Amino acid sequence: MSRHRALRARVRRGIAKWPVLIVVFVVLIGLGWLVFSWAGGVLDSRARALAQNCSEGNSVLRVAATPSVAGAVADVARAWSATRPVVYDHCIAIEVTSADSAAVLDGLTTKWDSDKLGGRPHAWLPDSTLWANRLSALNAKLVGAAPKSVGTSPVLLAAPEAAAPVLKDFRWSNLPEVTDWSKFGQSWGRFSVAMPDPAANTASALAIQSALADGKGPVTAESLGSEASKAKLTKLAATVPPEVPPTTREALRRLGDSATVNAAGFSVTPVSEVDLYKHNTGKEAPSKPLVGVLPVGPTPVADFPYIALGGPEVGEAEVRAAQAFREFMTQPAQQKILASGGLRVESTQNRPSPSPGIAWAAVTENLVAADATTTQQISSAWASADRGGQVVTVLTDVSTSMKPRLDKVKAALRGQVDRSVSGSFGLWEFARDLDGSKPYKQLVATGAVTEKRDALRRSIDGLKTSDGSQLYTSLAACYETAHDGFVAGRINRVVVITDGTSDGGIDLAALKSRLHGEDLAVSFIAIGGEVDKDALTDIAQTTGGSVSVVENADGIDAALGQVLSTKA
Repeated sequence: MSRHRALRARVRRGIAKWPVLIVVFVVLIGLGWLVFSWAGGVLDSRARALAQNCSEGNSVLRVAATPSVAGAVADVARAWSATRPVVYDHCIAIEVTSADSAAVLDGLTTKWDSDKLGGRPHAWLPDSTLWANRLSALNAKLVGAAPKSVGTSPVLLAAPEAAAPVLKDFRWSNLPEVTDWSKFGQSWGRFSVAMPDPAANTASALAIQSALADGKGPVTAESLGSEASKAKLTKLAATVPPEVPPTTREALRRLGDSATVNAAGFSVTPVSEVDLYKHNTGKEAPSKPLVGVLPVGPTPVADFPYIALGGPEVGEAEVRAAQAFREFMTQPAQQKILASGGLRVESTQNRPSPSPGIAWAAVTENLVAADATTTQQISSAWASADRGGQVVTVLTDVSTSMKPRLDKVKAALRGQVDRSVSGSFGLWEFARDLDGSKPYKQLVATGAVTEKRDALRRSIDGLKTSDGSQLYTSLAACYETAHDGFVAGRINRVVVITDGTSDGGIDLAALKSRLHGEDLAVSFIAIGGEVDKDALTDIAQTTGGSVSVVENADGIDAALGQVLSTKA
């Protein structure tokens, strides 16, 4: 019996390994499949999310900013990029370029020079709404949305260190009256203010507006046409030094290089606070910083508007991205970045430090700015007073299509004549067979506006419509007469107001053959959508002029002011 048990013991077998291995293998495959499915699902989910967010690919938002704040705006742009913005299924990258506002305005309204300015922008941040007004006067369709201020900067007087304490009680209303430092008990001689071209330098434009304002403002079209305002403009123009720097930046440089008061050829110059801060702390800062004087009374303020641009060059994604970046810039964290760059913002009182020459004095009352149209009129009124004024010949369309617009044309021309302090003005009209077989008629020969004012008013009031619109033949005759009467040392220009195309007479090529280059600019105010803008632009560029496109007659007044305020 024991042998039988021993036999059973010897034949006992262990568990086979291969079934276990098969089970483990199957389990591992299953787990692997689950892991792979999970990972694939995550990747697919991410791919779907990416496709949903950026299915339209990448897009670049280009922002042109005035040099004084371009660095701070670039810092804000980097913060925005860190949020990986997606707009209209486009992943948005942002580029900020530093560009003078005058160059941006010229590029947007003529031909954009990418070599000099970089890519055409989708948004613009100049230093003042003055630039938005000018852009609207030239082509309102280029303003894609209402401008929104992202910060402010008061306008100061930049003065040498020795002169600043003497001006502690100075008021902007003193500008036309003070001509000598003896007014302040000093023996420094003539007191003069460098006023770089207000059509290209915001601080100058706002300073002139403040000098004309009665109290806190605003300057109106009615007050601007008063004898009191014309007298102020005449006096103010007389205080301007013989050689005025073309830009505020150059005026600051010359003041900073001067060892004594008046050594620069002038005493002070208007400047925005942030521009003075940048001048005093930049790479070319003077050894002795210029001092910013905040005049007593209502203060003109540069409002730094962010402008989302419009036009065929701006796609829907860029429009939306420009608006999104605008909202981002006005958030408190981004406002602090702009404040660190020298702007004043409501959300913080932080100021950059060090800031030599800048006291960051409290502004107790802002000047109430003039409206958009009056702003243009102020600039053109200044142009009529500065250095003897301009020599302007106006050729206006009186064809039948102009009938519903003629009253607005008359009002704009009459206002310009009434506000002109000096300079010369002449008036022509065109249609067909206005003077015998001639399609044009000279109503008032170009001459001193002070002597021709009554004749100009009568002729403007007497304008009435007629058939035909022989623009090119009429412009050739008007241009030749204006060229024969060219006045050296003054700005000479022909301004054409029209709402249609040339329907007879000489052609465009024949007209261009009679033009003499850029010494006599031809500028157009084109009303409505029936004009041949390409042809008008061709003529304007040939002569160094401009084309202002207004949708209806309501824009004529501002457009005329804009045209006559420029130096070209």
